[in-house]
Amino acid sequence: MDNVSNVSSVLTLQGFDVPQERAFLAFLLATLGYMVIVFCNLLLLITIILDKNLHHPMYILLINMPINDLIGSSALFPQIMREFLSNSESIEFPACVTQAFFVHIYASGVTFILAAMAYDRYIAICRPLQYATIMTNAHLMTIIALIWGSSLILIGVLFILLLRLPRCRNNVTHTYCDNPSLLRLMCADTTINNIYGILTVIVTQPMTVALILYTYLQILMACFRSKSTDTRSKAMQTCATHLVVFLLFECLGLFTIISYRLKYLSPGLTKFIGVSALIFPPTLNPIIYGINTKEIRKRAIMRLKKNVFPM
Repeated sequence: MDNVSNVSSVLTLQGFDVPQERAFLAFLLATLGYMVIVFCNLLLLITIILDKNLHHPMYILLINMPINDLIGSSALFPQIMREFLSNSESIEFPACVTQAFFVHIYASGVTFILAAMAYDRYIAICRPLQYATIMTNAHLMTIIALIWGSSLILIGVLFILLLRLPRCRNNVTHTYCDNPSLLRLMCADTTINNIYGILTVIVTQPMTVALILYTYLQILMACFRSKSTDTRSKAMQTCATHLVVFLLFECLGLFTIISYRLKYLSPGLTKFIGVSALIFPPTLNPIIYGINTKEIRKRAIMRLKKNVFPM
């Protein structure tokens, strides 16, 4: 009880151990990376929102991707930039909990958004004549509400269970705050938290992965049955784009989990893998969707020419 009552409100993260003479360069690189992520995702977001020609179910669902990527990157980068600039690995407990909450919202949001986009493409390609009657505005809003509502409820309960526990430690064994690292700071029985966390993963991951794999399998079968070369090409391109994003996030998440259990990996590599899932997908998603989707690419270039580089 003395440990609980005397515990500090300031936590210590497992920093990147950047030498002081290179800290400012690391800060500049982190700032540049964050600016690239914000610019690319905002460009994709603004292009879809402001261009009425893109107000179709596929693009409206896609809006959720840059919003989610901005949440994930904004949960990580400001803390890393502050660490490099101030050469301090400390973080206030409320800030740590807030960071962890949004990191988990981002992680759950990715799988739900990709599952919703896979469902949309399945209806469009496998049931094209019914697409307009199925993907109505009301149905679309229901899907979006389910994406964010499910994430907020699942992650909200996770952190309600966390915050009920007394804390008696200050050293976070991670480069950023998340639920597992925060649980290690608690000095009470965490069985309920562990069971809930495992059940959440067991329920959501197989469900979303199964939906994505089933829909793309159906799409591929429809493509091979189609006599139209153009239809087959467009469908294959859409599938490839979504699958690249899905596999990228799943592989990075898996590598992150495995890396912290492989003791022979260097600490630097372990830390880099740990933040990779919050860096690479938010950077690559707007590029993959923006460049690979002809309509978005054309509209985004037009908007840049008009507002950023006027002739």
